[in-house]
Amino acid sequence: MTRNIYIFIACLLVSVTTGCRKYVEIDQQGIRSLHYTSDYQYILNNLTNMEPVYTYPVLASDDIEITDEGFQQRMNDKLSRAYTWAEKIFGDESDSDWDLLYKQIYICNETIDGVMTSDGGTDAQKRMILAEARVHRAYAYFNLVNVYAKQYDAATAATDPGVPMLLKPDLFAKLNRASVQSVYDQIKLDLELSVADLPELPDVPSNPSRTAAYAILAKTSLQKEEYADAGKFADSALVRQHALLDLKSYIAAPGSMPLKLKDPETILSKVLSLSSVFPLSAGLLKLYDTTDLRYKLFTANGSQFTFNSFVGRGYYRPYLNYQGSPVGPNVPEMMLIKAESEARTGTFPVAVTILNTLRTNRFRTVDYSDLSAANADEALKLVIDERRRELLCRGIRWFDQKRLNKEQAFAKTITRTFLGETFSLAPGANRYVFPIADKNIQLNPEIEQNPR
Repeated sequence: MTRNIYIFIACLLVSVTTGCRKYVEIDQQGIRSLHYTSDYQYILNNLTNMEPVYTYPVLASDDIEITDEGFQQRMNDKLSRAYTWAEKIFGDESDSDWDLLYKQIYICNETIDGVMTSDGGTDAQKRMILAEARVHRAYAYFNLVNVYAKQYDAATAATDPGVPMLLKPDLFAKLNRASVQSVYDQIKLDLELSVADLPELPDVPSNPSRTAAYAILAKTSLQKEEYADAGKFADSALVRQHALLDLKSYIAAPGSMPLKLKDPETILSKVLSLSSVFPLSAGLLKLYDTTDLRYKLFTANGSQFTFNSFVGRGYYRPYLNYQGSPVGPNVPEMMLIKAESEARTGTFPVAVTILNTLRTNRFRTVDYSDLSAANADEALKLVIDERRRELLCRGIRWFDQKRLNKEQAFAKTITRTFLGETFSLAPGANRYVFPIADKNIQLNPEIEQNPR
């Protein structure tokens, strides 16, 4: 049976390059085979293939609340089903997030498999490209295991189904799901193997760097609830990259804010896989002071979305134009991981100091006042709230909900009404794990569906 995990990957990859040395030794007319070291660099540099990650987890998170019935009626089926945590989100259709991430993995596997025996590059160049591919693959698996598998739990991770884990460019590989533990182990291994051969900082942030590898290790440790390690890896990223945008500089001219590949906060450029309008939830909006420049610059009244207006307030970054909405690891996220690590395992005043350092760049001087906490629990609550304010509409909140629902202080049931019907999502519910598209399981019956 033809294996279909790389949905249309092989044919789409023709647009960049086709085949590999194992199968194609002679370039065919109109087709370029992977032969030279530069060929592998080109396919990793293709932003259309390597930059998108997901969109549906943003809609599923409690960052979003769609109360305008006209907007609800205009939503396409997949977006509305993701928003309501439906039993089947994709039906017989493709899941574009799954497809894109496994396409990236296929490209990375081709690179890892072939770059060291390619022609025309130095050993150092080949090793750097190999390391870049490992970072991209690790990040793809990080997102897959957190969207399509249960939250990591050390007690059950060795037996909880993760995702199919493919490490070779084999279109006919068995697609049984590896355990959550195995996927996380591979993520960590790829990142640790990559560090020595990467530059400290990239020439452009769409290319992986040593900083990016440490940043993904920090995200991985945080999601595993290994908070001391998360802080250590966040430190390793921040010692290499720590610049913050001072939003005061852009009040008068938001359009002058740097685009994603020029943004000094960006550690690894990744974007949402689909363009969408995101109405923000009342719960999220209540966390903002209206003098917060993130509220002023990154949210807007729904009437300003002229192509799809709604009642409410939405996520708004028009100056990015067609650059894509950023979701990759950045400097503020590393600061917030370090702050959470301190609140949980270190010294809570240090956590608050980190938050205040970030926030001084998010308010006019006249509007700013320091946060304070009397104990570690108060500091942790401040950190979690700041994560929501700073990292809105990046999909990170969905991962945080899965992680924090295990703690009584943060667990909550989400309720939303859509086209007259009420939907609820309880802490730890099966629907915190996205279903795998039926299409993939029909073609590859060894893939086990997630319980709904």
